[in-house]
Amino acid sequence: MKIGVIGVNHNTAPISIREKVSFTESKKIEGTNYLLDNGIEELVILSTCNRSEIYIASYDIDKKVEIVKEFFEDFFSLDGIKDYLFVKKEREAIYHIYNVCAGLDSIVLGEDQILGQVKEAILFSMELGCSKKILNKLCREAITVAKNIKNKTKISENPLSISYICVKLLKQKIDLTGKKALIIGVGTMSLLALKHLLEENLEEIYMTNRSHKKVLDLTKDYPNVIPIEYKNRYEIIHDVDVVISATASPHTIIMYDEMKKIDKDIYIMDIALPRDVEESVGTIENIQLYDIDDLKDISDQNERKREQLSKIAKDMIDKSVEEFEIWISSIKADPIIQSLNTKCEEIQADTLEYIYRKIDLDAREKKIIEKMIGSALKRLIREPIKNLKNTKNEGKIEKYIDVIDELFDF
Repeated sequence: MKIGVIGVNHNTAPISIREKVSFTESKKIEGTNYLLDNGIEELVILSTCNRSEIYIASYDIDKKVEIVKEFFEDFFSLDGIKDYLFVKKEREAIYHIYNVCAGLDSIVLGEDQILGQVKEAILFSMELGCSKKILNKLCREAITVAKNIKNKTKISENPLSISYICVKLLKQKIDLTGKKALIIGVGTMSLLALKHLLEENLEEIYMTNRSHKKVLDLTKDYPNVIPIEYKNRYEIIHDVDVVISATASPHTIIMYDEMKKIDKDIYIMDIALPRDVEESVGTIENIQLYDIDDLKDISDQNERKREQLSKIAKDMIDKSVEEFEIWISSIKADPIIQSLNTKCEEIQADTLEYIYRKIDLDAREKKIIEKMIGSALKRLIREPIKNLKNTKNEGKIEKYIDVIDELFDF
């Protein structure tokens, strides 16, 4: 089995493309079923605001990669999407998931949110039965190494996140002291944005969401937040200086045609994907509209820190990737090992049947003989199996498998 990853991310595609290939939960299920029906042995779909990536494990990786590339084009009915797709196979694909989990492939270096998103993706795939031995092991190891990297480098002790960078960009554009802000959405990014805004001495912070109850529940922990009915969002926009929108809506929720004339500067930060704010809203006089891709410039300022930490992270990732590759090579022997065990079981069954026909034994005596024969047969194949599993040379493994297969006529 070999590993591959196919998809788009912030390195290969602008937000206008990424938002069109974003997977909702229902699309994940539909896409998973389609790919399984087309022969993909294992898969995990990772879809976040910065990436939509499909990880696969297959015996025929080149053929299956082409199937996934066609899937992206057909499933999203998007001509030209292949121009934005990246493909990584084998070691390169393994390294990719490690870097993603550690936050080394994120717009914001070391951000914590991606680790939780990978966990959710693998659990979702396991529930659907499409992530099995290979991808379960790969993601588990990548997550473990990512945690160790974060603990060792302390990279996540700094409050770096999309929401933090968003507020930092706002502070470059406007003095937030005494200003008014509206946050749309109550998800993780919205709550992080709220926490950062609460440190900036704003006069008022409003919050709205399609479910008003969720906003009211949130005000129990944040009594200074002013809840606003979702239907009144356009009215309150005219009263604030800053809007941060981070919902999970599959459609735009701030439309150009619904906006009235704006007579003061308003900074709108759309950090959702798909985007919450219609792009043409940015053409309205006095409105400054920013999206996730506009955060890259600030993120790039962390490049020096990335270089300092990458050496530590790379050494840790290198070691784990090497161990994973040894493991994935060793499981090539699993079918032949199973065949050896089956052969032993057949010999044991035949031998016991012959003994029981010739000798009259009670239940206790039968149990003793059964264990003795089983133990003797296991002892015979134990060392060869152990040596086979511990062989690191892939060529040797394949040679041993062929020899065993020929000698035992499996």
